[in-house]
Amino acid sequence: MSADAAVPALLTVRDLSVHTADTTLVSGVDLSVARGGALGIVGESGSGKSLTCRSVLGILPAGLRGGDDTAITFDGTDLRGLDDRGWLGVRGTRIGAVFQDPASYLNPSIAVGRQLAEVLRVRVGLGRRAARDRALALLADMGLRDPALVYRQYPFELSGGMLQRVLIAVAISAEPDLLIADEATTALDVTVQAEVLDLLADLRERTGLALVLVSHDLAVVAQVCDEVVVMRDGTVVERGAAADVLNAPTHPYTRSLVDAHARYGIERFRLQEANHG
Repeated sequence: MSADAAVPALLTVRDLSVHTADTTLVSGVDLSVARGGALGIVGESGSGKSLTCRSVLGILPAGLRGGDDTAITFDGTDLRGLDDRGWLGVRGTRIGAVFQDPASYLNPSIAVGRQLAEVLRVRVGLGRRAARDRALALLADMGLRDPALVYRQYPFELSGGMLQRVLIAVAISAEPDLLIADEATTALDVTVQAEVLDLLADLRERTGLALVLVSHDLAVVAQVCDEVVVMRDGTVVERGAAADVLNAPTHPYTRSLVDAHARYGIERFRLQEANHG
């Protein structure tokens, strides 16, 4: 589902830029995603994908700033105009996010289930028992084989892939309108990845969840996303429908990405044309 006249954009980004004191890291990025739509952002490490996502969420690292002309609108709200109080009603509730390095986003001294249940109590307003039950259900949805055990475990007791699934559960726990997933399925094995992607597809259909998916895995992008943006050196070099961009790229850099995946035995993306046509 693309953001067109029939389906108004839920998220619109115009002329996004990110700067240090003397360097421009991201420049002139335009994005949009409709309610229920899925936008893929691809490109090599350092291309500006994660900085773009962090700009949308208002969580740029210290020493970086957004451009004065950048406009970011979410469901009619100017995100750049929000103060800390305003962000409380958006970040983590209406916009969920999951990034790489999941261990850094969990408190090492609190069991992961308690952390997930606390999110449900604060953001969704559930009581203690209801929050625990919902947390267990979310952990099961993430393909964790013994949710009750995982609920009681601490972050250091879980593998990286298990931690990533817990973070995804936290990100979707409040059933947000938009999920920003930055390499969210990279650490998962193929079977679990498929289960998580199926869950996200169900949320898109059932709740109208919009998805911004950053991934190096072009096959996943082809499977999940309606639109694709290709970034290189902080700028967008190609954009369009996923089937068009990944089957018939026009920019040399996009062609190199597709060819690199093909060389590693990943079939080109003809099967996704039916899904996005």
